[in-house]
Amino acid sequence: MSYALQKLVTMLITLVAISFLVFLSFHLIAGDPATKMLGTEATPERLAALRTEMGLDAPFLIRYLRWFQAFMAGDFGSSYSYNMPVSVMIADKIPITLALALMAFAFIIVLSVPLGIYSAKNANQPLERFIMVVNQIFMAIPPFFAGIILTLVFGLIFRLFTPGGFVSYKTDGLKFIGYLIFPALALALPKAAMAVKILRSAILSEMHLDYIRTAYSKGNTDKQVLSRHVLKNAMIPFITFQGMILAEMMAGSIIIEQVFGIPGLGRILLSSIANRDYPVVMAIIIWIAFLVLAVNIVVDIIYGLIDPRISISEKRR
Repeated sequence: MSYALQKLVTMLITLVAISFLVFLSFHLIAGDPATKMLGTEATPERLAALRTEMGLDAPFLIRYLRWFQAFMAGDFGSSYSYNMPVSVMIADKIPITLALALMAFAFIIVLSVPLGIYSAKNANQPLERFIMVVNQIFMAIPPFFAGIILTLVFGLIFRLFTPGGFVSYKTDGLKFIGYLIFPALALALPKAAMAVKILRSAILSEMHLDYIRTAYSKGNTDKQVLSRHVLKNAMIPFITFQGMILAEMMAGSIIIEQVFGIPGLGRILLSSIANRDYPVVMAIIIWIAFLVLAVNIVVDIIYGLIDPRISISEKRR
C-alpha cells in the first residue's frame, strides 16, 4: 500500500471512529431532542410519539447506522431545532470560521518566523531578553482573554472596530476581512509566542552541531549558514508545531467567535449541543475533524519535501 493511500485509509478510519464516539456521547448524556422540543412538562404519550417520528426509539446501533448511511450518501440530515437541512445551515458559516482560522494562522507565521530568527541570532542580548519576556507573557494569555483585552482597547477605547458589528462576506468582503483582524489576532498571539520559542530553540540547537562548524570552515558567512543549513533543519519541529496549530485554529475559533459575536460555526455548535441537535453537531465535528486530519497529511508531505529521509523511513515501516 502506497504512503498516500495508507494515510487516506487512516484518515477515513479515524473519521468513522470519531463519528461513532460523538454519536455515543449523545446517547449516554441525559435528555434527548424530543424532551428539548416539547419541554419537561410534555406527556409521556406525546414524547413517545415524537421520538417515534424522529426515529429516536430505535436501538443505538440502528440509529447510528442510519445516520452513517445517510451521511455517506451526502445527506447530513435536518436540524431538530431549526427544522431545516443541516447542509444549508452550516454552508454559510464554514467560510466565516475557515477565514478566521486561516487569518490567525497567517498572523502566527508572520509574527513568529522573523521574531524566532532574530531571537536566535541575538540570544542573550538586552533587546532579545525583553522580547522573550514579552513572549512569555503572551504565552500565558488564553485566546478568549486576549480577545476581551483587544475588544476593550481597540474596540471601546480607540474605536478601530465596532464590537458585535460583524459584516458578512456576502455583504462586503473588505469589511468582513477587516472585522476578522482583531479576532484572528486574539487567536494567534498565544500560539505565535509558542512558535517563537520553538523556532528559537530549534535554531540554537542546530547551531551547536558538528555540520555547522564544517559549514563555517568552508568559508560560509553567518547568513549563508543560517539560510542554507540551519533553517532547513530547524523548520522541521517548527512545521510540526504549525500543523498542530492550524488544526487547533478551527477549534479555538469557536471560542473567539463567542467573544467577538461572530456568527460562525461556533455559535451553531454550542446552541446545538445544548439542544441535543445531534445532526448539526455531528456534521460540524466531522467537518472540523476532517480539516484536522487533512492538515496532518499535508504536514507529512511537507516533511518529505524538507527532509526526504522522513518519507523513506515512513515507507519502510
